[in-house]
Amino acid sequence: MLLYYITDRRQFGGSDGEQRAALLRRIAEAARAGVDYIQLREKDLAARDLESLARRAVKVVRENSDAAGLLINGRTDIALASDADGVHLPDGDLPASEVRALWMKCSSRAPLIGVSAHSAEGARYAEAHGADFAVLAPVFEKSGTAAIGLAELREACSALAAPGDVEAPYHGGFRVLVLGGVNLANAGSCMSAGAAGVAGIRLFQFGDLLQTVKRLRG
Repeated sequence: MLLYYITDRRQFGGSDGEQRAALLRRIAEAARAGVDYIQLREKDLAARDLESLARRAVKVVRENSDAAGLLINGRTDIALASDADGVHLPDGDLPASEVRALWMKCSSRAPLIGVSAHSAEGARYAEAHGADFAVLAPVFEKSGTAAIGLAELREACSALAAPGDVEAPYHGGFRVLVLGGVNLANAGSCMSAGAAGVAGIRLFQFGDLLQTVKRLRG
């Protein structure tokens, strides 16, 4: 099971500086606890501030884990400048194939690319363009947003016929993570529907993170 922590420093109390410090501490905890990917999703920050925070976050992740990857939401330029592991592309952004080609012109290290999707079709599009994974949301209803449901998740995770041959099963290993109202009680139903893992903000940002990781993987 892949675990994907999406950050939101504004959920912490205090001044902006205190929020950033709290966020970096939580990123360190997440890396140590075995969270696989961390998405720095501080969309309100200006480019210079985001790059500064990204550089600190990269340092924190690498000091606390040999395996965790840090992705920057929607800013390939800042991901490259901060030496992050990759980028997360919001729905409607450039295709993953174009971002990967741009990245490889600037770096010898291949990027990790995640893509937001809101339907099975969106997940297929992400796969077709060479993303490493898609984050499908909202699977469960959250904050008044209608859920797409487990049936849509199951479709996004199901095998497809190979292009040009509807009888031949597709055996690709594309990974779909779930987001939106996912918690310790319903994560198991998502895995049963074929999800490769779970993503969340509050799920990973508060509480005993070691216990959260243990219960999800248990």
